[in-house]
Formats: sequence, structure tokens, C-alpha cells
Amino acid sequence: MKKHLLLSCVCIIFAANAQSNKTKMTETISPPLAASKPKQLEKHGDVRTDNYYWLNERENPEVIDYLTKENEYYNAMTVVQKQFQKELYEEMKGRIKEDDSSVPYFYNGYYYITRYEKGKGYPIYARKKGSLDAKEEILFDCNEMAEGHAYFKLGGLNISEDNKWAAFAVDTVSRRQYTIQIKNLVTNEILPFKIENTTGGSTWAGDNKTLFYTRKDEVTLRSDKVYKHKLGTDVKNDVLVYHEKDDTFSTFIYKEKSKKYLVIGCSSTLTNEFRILDAKKPDGEFIIFQPRTRGLEYSISNYGDNWYIVTNKDNATNFKLMVTPESKTGKESWKDLVPHRNDVLLEDIDIFKNYLVISERSNGLNKIRIRPWDGKGEYYLPFDSETYTAETSTNPDFDTNILRYSYQSLAVPSSVVDFNMKTKEKTVLKEQEILGGKFDKNNYIEERVWATATDGTKVPISMVYRKGIKKDGKNPLLLYAYGSYGASMDAYFSSIRLSLLDRGFIYAIAHIRGGEDLGREWYDNGKLLKKKNTFTDFIDCSKFLIDHKYTSPEHLYAEGGSAGGLLMGAVINMAPQLYHGVIAQVPFVDVVTTMLDDSIPLTTGEYDEWGNPNKKEYYDYMKSYSPYDNVIAQKYPNLLVTTGLHDSQVQYWEPAKWVAKLRVMKTDNNLLFLDTNMEAGHGGASGRFEALKEVAKEYSFLLDLEGIKK
Repeated sequence: MKKHLLLSCVCIIFAANAQSNKTKMTETISPPLAASKPKQLEKHGDVRTDNYYWLNERENPEVIDYLTKENEYYNAMTVVQKQFQKELYEEMKGRIKEDDSSVPYFYNGYYYITRYEKGKGYPIYARKKGSLDAKEEILFDCNEMAEGHAYFKLGGLNISEDNKWAAFAVDTVSRRQYTIQIKNLVTNEILPFKIENTTGGSTWAGDNKTLFYTRKDEVTLRSDKVYKHKLGTDVKNDVLVYHEKDDTFSTFIYKEKSKKYLVIGCSSTLTNEFRILDAKKPDGEFIIFQPRTRGLEYSISNYGDNWYIVTNKDNATNFKLMVTPESKTGKESWKDLVPHRNDVLLEDIDIFKNYLVISERSNGLNKIRIRPWDGKGEYYLPFDSETYTAETSTNPDFDTNILRYSYQSLAVPSSVVDFNMKTKEKTVLKEQEILGGKFDKNNYIEERVWATATDGTKVPISMVYRKGIKKDGKNPLLLYAYGSYGASMDAYFSSIRLSLLDRGFIYAIAHIRGGEDLGREWYDNGKLLKKKNTFTDFIDCSKFLIDHKYTSPEHLYAEGGSAGGLLMGAVINMAPQLYHGVIAQVPFVDVVTTMLDDSIPLTTGEYDEWGNPNKKEYYDYMKSYSPYDNVIAQKYPNLLVTTGLHDSQVQYWEPAKWVAKLRVMKTDNNLLFLDTNMEAGHGGASGRFEALKEVAKEYSFLLDLEGIKK
């Protein structure tokens, strides 16, 4: 009852004072304050006092009440933005072709298509036998399957080689714990059993009746066990095939592209290990390909009588390609095929009958290298822009000269291209269609500039903005970055982003250390005991953009999510004066406490990224930058913090605790909002258009701070 009264009063206040400024709104509505319940946390003789540790009690009604009050406060404070949010949502949705479909790809006798229907938010998965003119066979209509669920995600779609059986996985909580089921594609019957608590991934053996899948630890959610299920048997009798007992590793299983082998993979941040088995002999024993050796990373592809290995063996920091006979898988037999290069990162390979395709990264840009097996006439695909992304796409067939890849840039919509590797002719199969009749890529300028970091390192920044913008320091600019796990933040097109660009914003991506944008060393210099390079790089990029008059502290905004949310938390502790507003999505901000708790999902597998705080050196270093531990009495930018109650990657209580602490510590009257999706997890809302509502909230936050109301 109190909740409804509060919102009613708030609506009356705003109806009567629609023109009130932010200061008056802040005076009218008091933000919620979480109860302070000090808890002493001791490690290595160091004692930290956490006043909000209790917020990790997910089932505690007091916790839910606090999160609800934060949501009510956020909604009340932004009630005048609600109409604008709706308009932004409709605007963004209006650019998207609702009755859209993917470019079909041909696999094992069928063309596979993912399509959307107008007015529906979820995909329909379909196939056609032999020809695109054949009758459509709907495999899964996610719109029907999602009915009655606040969240819905279909994953792990996997079809047997005889085209009769489809394994699929469903998550209706957004905690990435999938339930696997099997559908008979001849009768359309879904078999009457469910396999719970899986990663969603599965693979059929060559006998078309044995399904391998991976289960998770119930508490940590680490994928640690591989099972096999035989059609016609009880799930309770499924056989445990492999158990990964090292809690810094996760495991998975797949069928290698040649269909010849089943592969169990085991992976940590720095080390890989694989086991292989003849796909047609699923009851056989998996054989170790190359035993795990700390620091040895490798991936494997089979073709003909050989294995091809992308690896960092022999100190190949940027990786190289090696080859070995099918019967000699140990690393002592591996021979160089594409040697290591200090200035080129080898990211992946695609194998065809007549060609080897190598995906590389040089000077921060994607390169696709075509190498005929006969060694004659090697070449690179030509790309002109400096702010683009080019990636090989779905290429399931061996015996073809056609390479499918995708291309996009900050100003050019995504396209799918079929490239004939023999004739060098390319066919653009599809370019993303931007509806509304207002978009013209020629109205935008793309730019790549280089900021100088504190230690002299040059850091690239990719930007896009409308023509006509003056570099007078008055432009609103949104700077985005991630900077962890070696994830490269490539320049990509977004029709949604046009809602900012067309209102005068510059959008920029800072390719900071901690990602792999400029090679493996770029990653190594932004993790563990060099993690602070990630934060100082972002700050130095911000200063560069200010110094060169792209923007100013009054108009500079920053955004990052998950580990990028950690980045946001760190930089506003270190240099809050640079930013007018910051969006932190599902932020990882309580680094020390989380990394000390090995019961939290995924923690132990993170030691090679952040360090193990059970060792004092790492504990001290983490504590020196952990956003939650370093909140102090100072002015902070306007902040919008988002999270999901069911998040399995970054638990909801991290941002909740951070906001609670900021509320009592910060010395300004700037906005501080916590928006918790009570029905979603790390990825936010499900459905094609529901996610746009979350973006509309974020954009209205930025635009309102700029005084842009429509």
C-alpha cells in the first residue's frame, strides 16, 4: 500500500511542478538509504568494514524492499522523462525491419533461416530442404515458447546428422542455467524429459542417438561435468563422461567441423586442454590431445590427415599456426605453418578444401587472409575504413570456394558478403536495412585518433559523429570501453546509436589495454598487477578528447558494463571531475570481496585475470583500485547504475552496495540512480524490442543531462 501511495504522491508533485529543475526535484524526493550493518572482513591482517554486506541476502525481504525503493526513487525522479523514453523507444524500434530474416546458410542438405515477424519480439528458427523454394519447416517459434515468461532465451540448437533430432536449451530465469530438451523433427514431438542445470550446449554423436552435454555446479555455476544421454533411456541413467575437478577450469563439448571427432575442451584464462574421440564411436574413451601445461593455449581443427593448431607455444605471444599428423597430437610433433609475428595477432582460422582462411589483427584492425593450400597467390581481403569490423561468418562446408564474411563500420550498416576465393568476386547478400527514410551513411564522419597514455603508450580511439560538428568543446560525447579478458572492442554499426548521433552526440570507443585490440601484449599489460593501465588509459583518452576540443568535462559522458562497469567505478574514483555523467551497466565493483568468495559463480576461474587475493600481493593491489573499497567523500558525476536480480555474472548486490555507499559518501547533489531489473540477469531484458526500453532509459538519462528534451 505504501508503495502505491508514494508513487501517487510523486506523480501529483510532478504534475504540479512539471518545469521544476533537478535541484528542486532532489529536494522534493529523498533517496532511499540502505541500513548500515557493519561487518568486519579480515584478510592478511587487514580489516575492512562493509556496512552493506547484508545486501547479498537475495531472499531477505529487507533486501528486496531496498531494491524496490531504489527503483521507485529512480522512476519518480525520471517521471518527466517517461514520455521521452517512449518516444525514443518508438524511434529506435522504427528503424528496425520487424519482418526480417537472416541470410540462409546451407548445411547437411538444408537451408537454415532465422526470421522475425512484424509485431513479435522473438525469433523463429526454420529450415528448407534442398532449395530455398522448398516448403518451410518451422523448428522453433520462440514467440510461442516465450508466452508466460518474463524472460526467455533459446540456445544450444543442435541437429543430428540424420536431420531427425534437434536438441535445444531454454533459460527462463536469465541465470544462464539452461534446460535441454529434444525434439523429433519428423513428428514435431518434444520428448517427455528435461535435462536441468546445463550450459545449454550439446552435440550429437555420429550415431544420431547419443547426445553429449555439459552440466554446471549448482552453487558456483562453473561448467564442470560432461554427460552423455542415449535416446530411449532415462535421464537419471545418463553417463558421466568427464569431470573437471580443477575449479579454475571450465569444460565443454562440441563436434569438430569435419564431423570426424567429438572434442571435450577444458579452459582457464591461460591454459587449454582437449580430449578427442571418433564421433561414430560415442562409447569409446576420449584421448588427451595435448596434456595441459600452464600457460600453453591452443585450439584444434581437423582436416584430412592433419590437425591444425592455433597456439602460443614457444612464446608465440600473438599466436601462430602449427600442423601435426592426425596420429601424433603431442606438442613435440607440432610444426610451424604460419609463424609468430610480433606485430600481428592470429585470432582464428577457417579451413576449406582448397583454402586456408586466417583471421588476423594488425594495428588494431581486422584482417582476413586467404591462403591457397598449394601456396600460390596468397592475398588479403581489401578494407578501406579505419573504424570497421570484418569477420568470417557461418562457413560449415569444406568443399566450396565461397567464404562468407560480415562487414560493418561505425557509419556503415552491417552486411553479409559471399566472396569467391578463386575469382575474387564478392556478392553482398544483405545489408542491414535502416527504416524511417532518414538515414544516409554519407551524413556521418568516422575517425580514428591516438591518445598518449601516462606511460607514453599510444591508445586508439574510434569515433563517429554527424557532419558539421565543430570542435569547440561544446559537443556531448559518449565514451565507451570494456578493457578486460582480452576482449577487443571493434567498431560496429548501431541503428540505435543514431538517436544520439542525430541529436549532436559524438560516440567514441576507447581501445584501452586489457582488451586485445593491439595484440596479446595489449591484453597482458591490462590485467593482474598491471590492471590500473586499463583505468589510466581511459582517463588519458578522456583528457585527449577534452584537450582537442571534441568535448569538455561539462559534456563528457562515459559508459561501460560488467568488467567495463568496474572501469567506470575506478575512473570516477580517480578522476570524477572529467565526466558530467556515467552509465555503469551490471558493474563488477566489489572486486576484493567477490574474488575472496569462491562460492560465488565463476570466481575461481577469474584468478588468472584479476589475481588470487588469497595471496597478499594481489589482495593489496585489488584493494587499491576496487571501486567499492575506494569510494571517498568527494564529488561524483551524475550516475545511472543498472543491474539484474538474477545476474549470474555480476551479482546484483555489488552495484546495490556501491550505490548505497555512494549515497552517504558523495558530497554533491548530482543524480544517483540504481535501476534493478527484478526479472532479468546479466544480459538484461529478453526479446528483440524489450532491450530497447532499457537503452531508451539510458539515452534519456544522457539527453536530459544535456538539456535535450526531444
